Amino acid sequence: MLDLAQVGDYFDTYFTRSAFRLEALDVYDVETDGEDFARYLSGEGEPNADYKSGWLQQLRDDTAAGKQWSRVHVLSTPLNGYLRYECEWGYAYNISAGEQVGIIDLSEQDLPAGLILDEFWLFDDEHLLLMHYDDAGHFIGGEPLPADDLPRYLAAMKAATDAAVPFTDWWARHPEEHRANRAV
Repeated sequence: MLDLAQVGDYFDTYFTRSAFRLEALDVYDVETDGEDFARYLSGEGEPNADYKSGWLQQLRDDTAAGKQWSRVHVLSTPLNGYLRYECEWGYAYNISAGEQVGIIDLSEQDLPAGLILDEFWLFDDEHLLLMHYDDAGHFIGGEPLPADDLPRYLAAMKAATDAAVPFTDWWARHPEEHRANRAV
């Protein structure tokens, strides 16, 4: 099992063209959020720019270098506070920096055939990293999976990307999920 630093090394080694992420949890209690989730819940208007700017610049730099970041989140409405935060202060900003984000809303559509609800990263369509979290959304570790698992996860990625609605379209259809002091 890889710790967070080792997951970073895995990214550096295997992400040369594309990074795809499947998310299916309703909450992630991870250090990479900094204090932004607490700030969001307290009513702050936007993320901490000093904290968020490095990540957004990384997305811009990677996109300019021809690398592709994409993710699909499987969720259901109504959203909890964390998912609302992730949409408003995560995805909306990430898209503006070059990431492609899709949503599969299970309150609007069935789970696509072939979709695996494992949390995973797929790098360059060749390297798999299964992400483990506890029930509260705390990161436990990343597990590199063998090449034998690749066909199943490639099929899951295709099922997810084929069924997902682009985040901006989905978010525009759900103004009831927007905070009154919406950041973007």
